[in-house]
Amino acid sequence: MLIRVRTPEGTHRIEMEPQEALALLLERLAPIMKAPTPDAILLTRDPAGQQIIAEFEQSIVSLGLKHGDMLFARIAASARPSEEPRGTSVSGGGTQPGAETANTNKPGFIKQDPVDYELEKDDGLIKRKRDPKFCKHGPNAMCEYCLPVEPYDKEHLVKNNIKHMPFYAFLRQILSQYKVSGDISGSIPPNLPLPLDDPNYCVKPNCTSGHLPWPEGICSKCQPPAITLQRQTFRMVDNVEFATPDLIQRLLSFWRNSRCQRFGLLYGRYARSTDIPLGVKAVVEAIYEPKQSLEEDGVRVAVDSVEFEEEIKRVDAVADACGIKPIGMIFTDVEPADEPNKVIYRRHANSYFLTALECRLAAYMQNRHKNASRWAGNGHFGSKFVTCCVTGNQDGDIDVTAWQISNSAMAMQEADLIVPSNAPSKMCVHGATKTRYVPDVFYTYMNEYNLKVSANTKPAFPIEYLLVNLTQGFPLDPHPLFSSDKPFAIENRDHIHQGQTLGMLKRHVESAQASPELLRQLFMDFHFLVYISSLGFLSQEEVQLAGHIVRESDASASVQFATQLIESAGWQTLQLALQEASAADLGHTGAGSAMEHITEAGFSGTGSANTPQSAAAGGNSSTWACRHCTFVNSAGQDSCDMCALPRD
Repeated sequence: MLIRVRTPEGTHRIEMEPQEALALLLERLAPIMKAPTPDAILLTRDPAGQQIIAEFEQSIVSLGLKHGDMLFARIAASARPSEEPRGTSVSGGGTQPGAETANTNKPGFIKQDPVDYELEKDDGLIKRKRDPKFCKHGPNAMCEYCLPVEPYDKEHLVKNNIKHMPFYAFLRQILSQYKVSGDISGSIPPNLPLPLDDPNYCVKPNCTSGHLPWPEGICSKCQPPAITLQRQTFRMVDNVEFATPDLIQRLLSFWRNSRCQRFGLLYGRYARSTDIPLGVKAVVEAIYEPKQSLEEDGVRVAVDSVEFEEEIKRVDAVADACGIKPIGMIFTDVEPADEPNKVIYRRHANSYFLTALECRLAAYMQNRHKNASRWAGNGHFGSKFVTCCVTGNQDGDIDVTAWQISNSAMAMQEADLIVPSNAPSKMCVHGATKTRYVPDVFYTYMNEYNLKVSANTKPAFPIEYLLVNLTQGFPLDPHPLFSSDKPFAIENRDHIHQGQTLGMLKRHVESAQASPELLRQLFMDFHFLVYISSLGFLSQEEVQLAGHIVRESDASASVQFATQLIESAGWQTLQLALQEASAADLGHTGAGSAMEHITEAGFSGTGSANTPQSAAAGGNSSTWACRHCTFVNSAGQDSCDMCALPRD
């Protein structure tokens, strides 16, 4: 099929297949338009540039495009070289209007989330009904009492008890100083300084004042300013929506079976909130539970280790194929109460909402997942990464709370200024060293005379100054992305004897051989996709094909993708491996031990099978059961993985 694309240089005809992704169209269009990258092309459905197409991973058919349809393309303004000046940074993350600066380093093309392009087109005006007392005009007129108000209007925020306005309301509040309003999805005016800047509490490098570089020398120009902590007036995400309650129930099943806490990463997407003007919601489609060790009072996750990076990199590749990405983290803090079917209510205003250690972890994760923004001088501003806690509420029931950490806390974590204290509700400020410069940090509070006073944070300060609270819930009409009616086992649950094995995989696959629809349902499970991808049999193209099965909204087209994957070389190799290894694999868990056992069973891994060998060749069993706790261990272990007691 042919897709016509009108550009400033003329009209071009691009030949595409119906099932090809829109990203391929941009790749073929980039050399024609001489764009620096395919992402620099802004594709719209109308010549005015209002209906932006940002779903690059979807197919041509799923976007509703037909043979001969006309699209409009131009190179985004932020991708063109520019010498426009930028404003100087002030407290609060904005810039001063009219400020002069000699810095002309402007970021290249910034690829934002699709929800950002959608919200840039909306003015966010809040409509008001006609006031029967003060409005004296007819139904087709307006006055100051019924005129729509801006989303950042102070009276509106106070009247509706809004502590944190949406991010795009905050952005429009700054842009109103430059007389910019309405649709801001077009090119940034050349005389407009970029209005957003993340706070930076590190010593500025390459100071030109003539002194030795830090730590040998420092001056007032390169040292960070004093920090005054206060409540952040905006939030990057307003609501966390779990696609289905089953996500929380499956996470809690680990605690119900072991009475141990659990940590997981949230995978999903960002969408527009229909309840909040200019609001953003994080839609959670899956929860991945990385490798973690159980502690007496929680869990330990090595988020800065190489093993964690490699594990999450594999999961992110599968998530990207399914059209989702990491959007947050979640952990449980549940303890049974003395009353039956009740849990302890421990997180409240008189104790703490998040501990200091959890706040620092959240700040670390938000710094790893910064929010791309073309309105920021360095190309990013804040983070949309959310933190959820499953704990008891005041009624003794299990509930979910959602939080974010402020931009100031992210900057303090990045500059290594904060450290958790022994008290869960207090955060300490690091002491200055020869290599760490610590500016003065203050926070404000209301004293006993109801006056606002400022206090030094030494030795500690309340963590409430770092928190931004969010709302959370479930949709009234759920349409989850992963809708398998036969869920696969969750990863890394060997502690409760629920590990993923090749034998389990074989039984799961055989149960779906009856019809193409069952084959499609087989792949509608995130944990199943991650496990088969970790085995190493599927190529990158075949993993992408599995993602098409999940993303395709048309059931018949999704079944066709599933049939193509079943017929692929990688899947046939996996089937052969399951036939060779599943008979003796009932005790093996994890991708590594599964691959080792496939080799032991006689499978070479190159598409050919050797004669199967006996699992007990040489008189040694491939597994052994612990005589103390009955946990099934691999043959190479001298002690039990569960209870750590010796084998003999």
